Amino acid sequence: MTDPEATTPDPAPSDAQDMRDRGAFTRYRIMAFVTGGMLLLLCLEMILKYVVKVNGVDVNGDALPVIGSWVAFVHGWIYVVYAVTVFDLWSRMRWSFGRIALLIAGGVIPVLSFVMEQKAHGWVEHTLAARQTAD
Repeated sequence: MTDPEATTPDPAPSDAQDMRDRGAFTRYRIMAFVTGGMLLLLCLEMILKYVVKVNGVDVNGDALPVIGSWVAFVHGWIYVVYAVTVFDLWSRMRWSFGRIALLIAGGVIPVLSFVMEQKAHGWVEHTLAARQTAD
């Protein structure tokens, strides 16, 4: 009887590193979409609450929540997780400071997270391809 683990060779160190780096990108990608969606929901809340004043105002003249006061709170914590995934990806890829600044901005400027996700995908592919040719 043969051992199945003995028949499959261990991945090369660079292949294992590439897999971990692609995993970091996948985590970033998920958080970019979640953060972008929550930011759009937060923008909708702010427009409906402060511009349209859908639910009116309270006795102090403050606008009342439309979707819920939880939207800003949830977006804030999701942004923290997003920032951690950005830092993880950035540090693994060893990119310049300008790239982390752009990726971080993606979580606070509406729709930018979707654009930056596409840019980051190209950067990751370029970085991994450059590593392969260097080896």
